[in-house]
Amino acid sequence: MEDYSILLVDDDPFILEGIGADLENQGFELAEANSGDRALELLAEQKFDLVITDLVMENVDGIQVLKEAKTLYPDTMVIILTGYGNMASAIEALRHEADDYLLKPCESTEMLHRIHQCQEKAALQQKLKLYQKLLPMCCVCKKIRDDRQAEPGRGQWVEVEQFIHDKANLDITSSYCPDCAQQTMDAFTNRESSQTKE
Repeated sequence: MEDYSILLVDDDPFILEGIGADLENQGFELAEANSGDRALELLAEQKFDLVITDLVMENVDGIQVLKEAKTLYPDTMVIILTGYGNMASAIEALRHEADDYLLKPCESTEMLHRIHQCQEKAALQQKLKLYQKLLPMCCVCKKIRDDRQAEPGRGQWVEVEQFIHDKANLDITSSYCPDCAQQTMDAFTNRESSQTKE
């Protein structure tokens, strides 16, 4: 798990020690915070790939840690860890974009499984962002699929000129780039020369 950084937040020293030791043994880069306040300080200093935070803590609770992590680093995954699980707290955590919700005590294998799920989810989100930056163009007619106001993959195929006009509010005028201008001039000169010889 090289270079995968985790911030573990819990006001219970036994949880920090137990889960922290498991995570370090798995090769994760680990930082620990024994309070929500300390977690906010660490989040202000650096980005983590994953935050695992207790839900119920004094002063700054797990929901506040979750919200701050997502505000500062929207791609950071967050797992809420709690011994006071109920439907209301789970719904609140998910409403604030928690990526998972886990009850204490939890087995080491279950924690590792949830972390791997977060890693897979993050990798998928990165791929989706990459694909969203690609502009589909027909390799034959060179039309572009415009997915801006349609379900991805279902947009209309439009001419390049139309797409640029709609997207950038620019009109296209015909012209020559220097290479094409030279090729056109050479072709014209060669044609004139061959006609003269005839």
